[in-house]
Amino acid sequence: MCKWDDLPEHMRCDEVKEYYDILSSRKGSLIAKRLFDFVVSLLMTIVISPILLILIILIKVDDPGPAFFRQVRVTTNGREFRIFKFRTMVINAEKLGAQVTQENDPRVTKIGHKLRKYRLDELPQLLNVITGDMSFVGTRPEVPRYVACYSKEMLATLLLPAGVTSEASITYKDENELIGSAKNPDEVYVDKVLPEKMKYNLDALRNFSFLGEIKTMLKTVGAVIK
Repeated sequence: MCKWDDLPEHMRCDEVKEYYDILSSRKGSLIAKRLFDFVVSLLMTIVISPILLILIILIKVDDPGPAFFRQVRVTTNGREFRIFKFRTMVINAEKLGAQVTQENDPRVTKIGHKLRKYRLDELPQLLNVITGDMSFVGTRPEVPRYVACYSKEMLATLLLPAGVTSEASITYKDENELIGSAKNPDEVYVDKVLPEKMKYNLDALRNFSFLGEIKTMLKTVGAVIK
């Protein structure tokens, strides 16, 4: 974690300082977190590489086009990066609807439904974890247009790398159903879903510990299996 004076100016506020001080006092857990992220993500990528290859083939057979979906998201200190995900929607899906996916979204491909159900579309994010753009546990990376809607306190979630999973992700794993058939899903997400998810994310920062993150990872595995 960088020094306070090195943070972007818009993040250097009292609302963020509270969380910054908490994280600064837990440097041991932060070091353990990064070491764990790098070593485990590298080993996992090597071990599951045959599975990744099979999924790439299935995606391309089901719907011609690239197997991967690259989108600009926001991570540590508001820095933008390109997230890796398996493509689960038709080509140019973002031009055909909202940023968020609704229940029974017609843009989702047949294989895409299966990948989303078992969270397999998230596997390529191991590459983002290796590079340090993401962590196994942390606030899910949002697109810039949603980050622009953050309150000052919400900006504290950008003190750490974006995560593959989190307590908020587990609780809102059926987020598409919550948005339902809203006429303006982006508005519903920003006004209703995002603030509720952020309560979990901010609480995770207040109680941050390496062991706590391991527990969140195990809960995620259990939720997927269930």
